[in-house]
Amino acid sequence: MKQAVPDNSILQSYGIRDATIKPIGSGLINHTWQVSTDSNQYILQQVNPMFDEAIHEDIDYVTNFMSNAGKCIPRLLRNQSEQLFYRHKNIVWRLYEYIPGITFDTVTQPGLAYEAGRILGEFHQLLNSMDYQFKNIRPGVHDTGRHLQLLEDSLNRQKNHPRYKEIRTLGIEILNQAETLNALPNTETRKVHGDPKINNFLFKQDSLEALCMLDFDTLSNMQIILELGDAMRSWCNPNGEDEPSSIFLLESFQAGLEGYQKSSNNLLTDTEWTAILPATLTIYMELAARFCADALNENYFAWAPDKYQSHSEHSQARATSQLNAAKSLLQQYKDAECILNQLR
Repeated sequence: MKQAVPDNSILQSYGIRDATIKPIGSGLINHTWQVSTDSNQYILQQVNPMFDEAIHEDIDYVTNFMSNAGKCIPRLLRNQSEQLFYRHKNIVWRLYEYIPGITFDTVTQPGLAYEAGRILGEFHQLLNSMDYQFKNIRPGVHDTGRHLQLLEDSLNRQKNHPRYKEIRTLGIEILNQAETLNALPNTETRKVHGDPKINNFLFKQDSLEALCMLDFDTLSNMQIILELGDAMRSWCNPNGEDEPSSIFLLESFQAGLEGYQKSSNNLLTDTEWTAILPATLTIYMELAARFCADALNENYFAWAPDKYQSHSEHSQARATSQLNAAKSLLQQYKDAECILNQLR
């Protein structure tokens, strides 16, 4: 999605005038700005058209539910027409409350993973206590087989891509590694955040204490083991998904699980708990396949032209990062299993 330039009419629809706007964040999907006036601050987002407008009803319900339960969370604000978003020049914009704090793109110390786990466990517990059915339906979000097939199809279709040879080598390795994945148990679906990577958590500026989760476009019903696998693949890779030299850090794995266990009130069944590890491997390989396919198709993820020469190069780096982190986890798999068993 091409980044638009917010103009005054968007903010005026919310009754905001004489504001300064600066871009923030490193999201791959939406574009985000901090809006400041003399008396208030807000978060403005340009919403990717991949998201159905119905998601705003879900965000509104969830953020108000959490806020009414006494939890810190940025609520979605209505404009002067009492709408949850504003459409301008065929682009959907929305405004959130601003909560001061900082975000991290990587977990540089286990304490961050512990706090993220604590907040995620709390979020899951409250989310699954709601008597509410999501309006926005996201079927097949973690359909690993579909993403692997997309990679295979892309390798067959994009043979004229200028970087095809090196991307093909990586793609074949990803597909071969994916064949070794163990099947995940067929557990019940639960309400989840949908994207629990570390930069979707807000922390206090002067400590490691986590305040809340951010970005709720991915709210959905799915197996909670996939949510936790996605969390661990993010929290346990201290080098980040842009760095090919990625590793899986057991200290962060243990800390994240301890934080989650503290606040989730035994939400997980024994089957779900033991499935966290194979689910983490599954998500690593799924994301590796998605990034590798995008290195050929160049049509989905945002990329950083200040760091990479092309969209393809950036996506290839991300795919390599996911694959190498998966290899690192496999080398430590027995130790990770021991941590799971000791914490249960």
